[in-house]
Amino acid sequence: QVQLVESGGGLVQAGGSLRLSCAASGRTFSLYGMGWFRQAPGKEREFVAAINRSGGGTTYVDSVKGRFTISRDNAKNTVYLQMNSLKPEDTAVYYCAAANTGWPTIRTAYNYWGQGTQVTVSS
Repeated sequence: QVQLVESGGGLVQAGGSLRLSCAASGRTFSLYGMGWFRQAPGKEREFVAAINRSGGGTTYVDSVKGRFTISRDNAKNTVYLQMNSLKPEDTAVYYCAAANTGWPTIRTAYNYWGQGTQVTVSS
């Protein structure tokens, strides 16, 4: 198993930036594909970005392409989400997740989840 703890959320003005971190412990971090999801009030949890085991492959939801960057440091057992040019519609609780297989975009394909970190973007 792997345990995931997110950090780095907060309140930021529109156009600002935040970097989320997700620290993993337990089994070898590099065995997992990693993803970021978000859930706004009253909405379903949606895919944001994913990265493969080595960090050489990434994928994003269209709404964040060009603004968000997912990366990982396997030596530090951490995955990051750099968020630039933030918009009020990015406001949500952000979750990181680990997948035993691949680096999927589907929520149900992930095996482990963190508790989430709140991101609020004011207009």
